[in-house]
Amino acid sequence: MPTLWFERALLPDGWAEQVRIAVDGATISAVATGVAPESDDQRHGAALPGLCNVHSHGFQRGMAGLSERRGRPDDDFWSWREVMYRFLDRLTPDDIEAITAQAYVEMIEGGFTRVGEFHYLHNDVDGAHYADPAETAGAIVAAAEATGIGLTLLPVFYAHADFGGAPPAPGQRRFISDVDGFARLVEASRAKLPADAVLGIAPHSLRAVTPDELAAIMPLAEKGPLHIHAAEQVREVEACVAWSGARPVEWLLDHAAVDARWCLIHSTHIDAHETARLAASGAVAGLCPVTEANLGDGVFPAVDYLAAGGRFGVGTDSNILIDAASELRAIEYSQRLTLRKRALLVDETDPSVGATLFARAQAGGAQALGVASDIVVGNAADIVSLDLQHPALVGAGTDLLDRWIFAARPGAIDSVWRAGRKLVDRGRHIAADTIADRYRRTVTALLA
Repeated sequence: MPTLWFERALLPDGWAEQVRIAVDGATISAVATGVAPESDDQRHGAALPGLCNVHSHGFQRGMAGLSERRGRPDDDFWSWREVMYRFLDRLTPDDIEAITAQAYVEMIEGGFTRVGEFHYLHNDVDGAHYADPAETAGAIVAAAEATGIGLTLLPVFYAHADFGGAPPAPGQRRFISDVDGFARLVEASRAKLPADAVLGIAPHSLRAVTPDELAAIMPLAEKGPLHIHAAEQVREVEACVAWSGARPVEWLLDHAAVDARWCLIHSTHIDAHETARLAASGAVAGLCPVTEANLGDGVFPAVDYLAAGGRFGVGTDSNILIDAASELRAIEYSQRLTLRKRALLVDETDPSVGATLFARAQAGGAQALGVASDIVVGNAADIVSLDLQHPALVGAGTDLLDRWIFAARPGAIDSVWRAGRKLVDRGRHIAADTIADRYRRTVTALLA
């Protein structure tokens, strides 16, 4: 089994120098600090625990950049959604696997070692159910296995087009389930998962599920995570108030027993009362700031939320541009642009913005995906290595995370191990060429 030696490593108590990490199979079997390297050790710069990507729609990687032309004067999230519907209409399970695998390679190269796949593309192109309810879930599992990324699969329940049980729109036909069909889908998905995968469920949003359906499907998660889109758009908030008299996050907190198993994706448009209540609930806010900026969603009130003790993780959502540091940087920059101040998201015990962002995203992401993530004995050997000779990192001390997140272009990550297996070497995934070739052929055919 490999023994890894790092000049420094980020352990639960902070940075440690001269760290040897022994790996037995998929897990960390020993961690020693203040030790010189031995002749057989693999030597590297700085070790970080791998991050969890709390929210991904893998197939959307194939349409990245295709929606950057104005289609109408009021172009917004809702018009972008129509572009997305047209793209997914042509995808086969093989297409989904090829595109998702490319997204997962980029995630691993960018510092993510586990993904929460918010998977809602269940049905055939005509809306009919596959003979195997988990046909497309199997494509997600195959993409994860081909790339080596850890998987938390979140099958999505989607039954309606809007609040109050409105009938689904034609563009949503590939998403639709009823409660009994969804139960079959969840169990069929569970049977396909590898040993270290996690299964949760994801009611898509309060637009897509009625209160009775939400109550009926929640037990299907068993002890796994529960994820839901919430308050991404102003129009969504207004429609929720018209339907129920409450805002989406407010309604969930009042009616869904939201606790530490929950991850509320986006939660962009929450008022001060919801901010405090969400923070107190123990749930995770799943922030996807690069996608939220791309779609014009708005800015999450991160300063107030963190001040209230809130937990967050980061996700790549539409996979328009995949990079862990970019997501973390965008959270802080959105606050600076809104409040016109600097260095806003810091812990009271540490003035480093980068350290605070990383620590919060690491803990919140692991909670949201149902795993442990620290570099400690017994945990999965999910480790990211930063190259301390990278121009942005040369001479870095306690500002290493600040430099990586705010000043390093791609290439600062030189190696990644997932479950003890080295997947990235010299900045490149070991299967990058093969997976990219399949991706190119797939997307070329789709766009022909």
